Amino acid sequence: MRFQHVGTSDNREQKDAQMLTSRALLRGFKVGFWRPLSSTSSVQAVHGKDVSAPALDCSALQYNNRLDTPLPDIPFVSNLNSEQKQLKEKERGPWTKLTRADQLALYRLTHELSYAEMRKGSDEWKTVVGGLFFFLGLSGLLVWWQRVYVFGDVPHTLSKEWVEKQTQRMLDMRVNPIGGFSHHWDYDKKQWK
Repeated sequence: MRFQHVGTSDNREQKDAQMLTSRALLRGFKVGFWRPLSSTSSVQAVHGKDVSAPALDCSALQYNNRLDTPLPDIPFVSNLNSEQKQLKEKERGPWTKLTRADQLALYRLTHELSYAEMRKGSDEWKTVVGGLFFFLGLSGLLVWWQRVYVFGDVPHTLSKEWVEKQTQRMLDMRVNPIGGFSHHWDYDKKQWK
């Protein structure tokens, strides 16, 4: 038995539009989140155009700033301009003729950062601690608001008198006498062991 849609054509068109919108949202989520993790060919197929993203060739030599590898595989600057080429020609001569600025510029051609610059800490911890305090404060305000406006009064069963009466009742009933509550009560001396 087939069910038919009962209603006007406007109502049907409206429902179709809603279904298309929800499908588009789901597809947009999938494309927006999962597609960057996939290969370039699938991105081209989805978008219908040539999208060439630079791919990292892990077999090629790479430059890294690392304290444990003082000499990187390749120099920091690989495409030299005319000034840098002249400086490299100057480097082949005696180093006593190089100025301090020239030596520093030559160092910067091969290394982006010095050891001191690599060891220098960042101020990112301030942001993390600030965010932590912000959320702790926000949580504290939420707890305070709940205690004042949401929670009621403390139940009467938590009053000191009630707890003493309940404890005495449990002792009189000899609740868990082998290893529990009543085990710690000396019934002859009427005190805790």
